[in-house]
Amino acid sequence: MATSRLSDRSRRILAALVGEYVETGEPVASATLVKRGGFGLSSATVRNVLASLEEQGYVYQPHTSAGRVPTDLGYRCYVDMLLEMKRPGRAASVEAQLLAKTGAPTLMDEALTTVSHVLSEASHHVGFAVPPQSEDAAFQRIEFVPITGTKVLVVVVMRGGHVSNKVVDIGEALDTTELSQAANYLNAEFAGRSLGDVRASVALRLAEERTLYDALLSRALRLATSSFEGLGGPQALFIEGAASLVEENEEGGRVSLGTLRTLLLMIEEKHRLVRLLTEYMEGPGLTVIIGTEHTAPDLREVSLVASTYSDGDRLGAIGVIGPTRMKYSRAISIVDSAGRAVTRLLQQGGWHHS
Repeated sequence: MATSRLSDRSRRILAALVGEYVETGEPVASATLVKRGGFGLSSATVRNVLASLEEQGYVYQPHTSAGRVPTDLGYRCYVDMLLEMKRPGRAASVEAQLLAKTGAPTLMDEALTTVSHVLSEASHHVGFAVPPQSEDAAFQRIEFVPITGTKVLVVVVMRGGHVSNKVVDIGEALDTTELSQAANYLNAEFAGRSLGDVRASVALRLAEERTLYDALLSRALRLATSSFEGLGGPQALFIEGAASLVEENEEGGRVSLGTLRTLLLMIEEKHRLVRLLTEYMEGPGLTVIIGTEHTAPDLREVSLVASTYSDGDRLGAIGVIGPTRMKYSRAISIVDSAGRAVTRLLQQGGWHHS
């Protein structure tokens, strides 16, 4: 954890600095921390701690005479501290809001539209909701079972336990060993990736010249093409509050125009955000991605707070997207509470699939 090498005093001062900067958007001077922090420390001590935090990369000075601003590492430490603390339970109030806006029982799609709206309204950022993933969840493994002649039973297992079976005619008779070799190759190459990504990669590799000269590789990829055809579909995404990005940009310049363009394009395309979420949400619980932690360089000014929810068998995701200068405490509390509330409503039958 990013905070592990900091003393308790340094952690408290860093937390106060981040909190002050999030509120004001202005570099924070040591005098401000002494006045408002309630540390019971001298100005000289606070200055020394800030100098040490700067040396370690947690804060920086935009100008020599200015106060200090948190780096992404500083934000990460602050978020880690928030996650260490027991958050007050707000699930009941979030659940009440959701029920008031949707009624119960209600259709899942309608409910998730409301969830994204409630998240956006409460956080003042972009709110999103992804339904429990099924066919387009991350690919886990594939198995080929010979039936008769050139027909093969294909078993595709997705993350979360969703299983699809289909019979395909592969146009040639292959024995169990050859089918097993093909399955082993596909599982080793593509496990953990979404079905859409697997399809795209298979198409690219089939076009590569080396595939023509590798019989095993060519067979495996042709089998994959037949196997994945017709499986899955575009993953739904419900998103609200894109205007908040424009408002933040106009008010404080918190998101650059380049990043704003990227985010608006992502919202329009939707599949890119779903792909990122699939990549980030490795298991149940809360995930916070800050600025430069993003795999996409063009999202370095953006933070994402997301949580999984469960319908009993499968996981979906909800969360918010905003600038790195985000009120993380509020965003984490809202998203975490909403995730627990959605799980509760689903598992009690309050919402149902269309």
